[in-house]
Formats: sequence, C-alpha cells, structure tokens
Amino acid sequence: MPETMNRRIVLASRPVGDPRPLDFRLESAAIPEPRSGEVLLRTLWLSLDPYMRGRMSTAKSYAKPVEIGEVMVGGTVSEVVASQNPAFRVGDVVVGSAGWQDYAVSDGTGLRKLDPGAAPVSTAIGVLGMPGMTAYTGLLTIGQPKPGETLVVAAATGPVGSAVGQIGKIKGCRVVGIAGGPDKCRYLLDELGFDAAIDHRLPDLAHRLEEACPNGIDVYFENVGGAVWEAVFPLLNPFARVPVCGLVSQYNATAAPEGPDRSAALMRAILTKRLTLRGFIVGDFAAQAADFARDVSAWVKDGRIKYREDVTEGLEHAPEAFMGMLKGRNFGKTLVKL
Repeated sequence: MPETMNRRIVLASRPVGDPRPLDFRLESAAIPEPRSGEVLLRTLWLSLDPYMRGRMSTAKSYAKPVEIGEVMVGGTVSEVVASQNPAFRVGDVVVGSAGWQDYAVSDGTGLRKLDPGAAPVSTAIGVLGMPGMTAYTGLLTIGQPKPGETLVVAAATGPVGSAVGQIGKIKGCRVVGIAGGPDKCRYLLDELGFDAAIDHRLPDLAHRLEEACPNGIDVYFENVGGAVWEAVFPLLNPFARVPVCGLVSQYNATAAPEGPDRSAALMRAILTKRLTLRGFIVGDFAAQAADFARDVSAWVKDGRIKYREDVTEGLEHAPEAFMGMLKGRNFGKTLVKL
C-alpha cells in the first residue's frame, strides 16, 4: 500500500544548553504534490552535523535560524519519486537539503544527480560531500600543510577530522589526532595511519600532547575548542596556521567559560609568533568543488582515504542520534537511514 503521509521532525522549542527530546517534535502531514518544474523527493539518507545546533538558536550567525515549527535543516540523499521537471526522471538519486523528513518538494535548485555505481550514495553527504570538502578546502587553503610539518587534528575520528588527518598524511605531514576514548584512538593508529593519537578524556591531555609533538605544532585543525584548544595553544610554532572549522565543545554553553580571560595572551601569541587563525565555512571555497571531487574521489578509490559511518535506522531516532553526536557518542559520520 503506497504511503500517504509525510513524517517530519520540526523544531519545537529553542534549547537552553544541551538540546532535549522536547525541543523536537515528530509530525505527520500529507505528502506534497509537485507542481510544474518541481520534483518530489523521498529521503534515503539524512546527514546529522554539529552546525545544526547553531541553527536551533537565534544567535547571529552565517545562516538564518530554523524557526519554531519548521522542519529541521539537513543534507540528504533522496530518490526522485515524481517529476514535473525535465532535468530529473523518476528513479534518479540526488543529493540536496531536504531536511529531517520523509518527503520534500524541490524545484531542482541545489540538487545534484548521483551515480549509485560510482560510490555508495551515503558518501555524498559524508567523505565525498560537505564534510569531506570542508576537510579538503580548510586544510589545504588555510592550513597549507608542508612535508615534515606536524599537523594536529581535533575530533579526529569524525567525518571532517578523519579526512583532514588522512589528507595531511598524503601531503607528507606527521599527524597527531585527538579523540575521545581508547577505541577511537586505536582506530586512528591502526586503520587511518595517524602517527599518534591522544585521548582527550584523560586528565593529562596537555602533557600527552606535548610528548606527541616534540617539535611543536605547525597546523592545528580546530573542531572542538575548550580544553583541547588550551592544550594546543602553547605548542603552536611560529607561523603556525589554525583553520577554525568548529567549536563543538561550546555549542551548548549558556555562559562564558570559567577561569581567567586569556584573550590578551592569545593576541600576544598571534603577534609574536605570527600565527594565522581563520574561521571558515565550506561555502567560502565553492570554487574548489571540482578539485575536491577529483582528488578525494581518487584517494577514496585508491584506499588512501578511509571512512566510517555511524548509522541510525529510522527518522524518529534522529533527535537522539543528534544529541549523542554533540556529546561525542558517534564514531564516524553520523547518518540516519530512512
């Protein structure tokens, strides 16, 4: 019997601190009908990413917030199930941004067709999609890694961090990954070929990182902030580069961090060490999309870049998976299979 209802998860309330289950609401509505020039998409895969926490807030940012009652935003892989757009046929598989719902209507803007025979389609929202391109462009454009340099990566088993570290190895760097727990650290060493792995949950993080970086740090790819940044900062070499991709440890904060104000020390180090710290959004480097697709697709095919997916089954479980991801419970790219 064909489906007649579209399940969707909307923002029910704005979180204060950690998101709670009550901040999300699962609703049902009629499946929309495509009009002239539109297609109806059925979601196959949903990507869950840390940036979504920012979209739940009204704080000023690079993108507008999700409004109360709106469908949560998210990258998706979908199948075209009805089409009134000549550019798309029923059965086409596309990557886009349909959000947290079973079905969506699109006029085709921003959709890209996938070849299911070229790679698993889930990679289009993972290593061969936005996370992979974030790693590629942020590291190569801002980090500018050179052979023999030391690259440190935070959240190193996540979809961005794991790609950053492996690209760093391809470019000839000594790569040190920071991750949470012994299993993740073993994965960095045994599967991804990192030179060292540091468990940020251990109390002597700063000492362990210093031992792993006897020649200091030339490139630090920032995904986390907080205590990890505090351990990295003193080890930065003159002319070190810091691409700032995310600050996941701070996304649920409701007040300024405790302790002294270290901004003066940071500014002095930027001056005296001639540091480069640059925040970025992957869209800043859209012109590099073809280079990314060419290089990373080849590296994945050749086995030089490996990836891991953390899959949750069922749209109704997306909030739980999302909240767990923000606490570091995921191991690899967080996906929901619908």
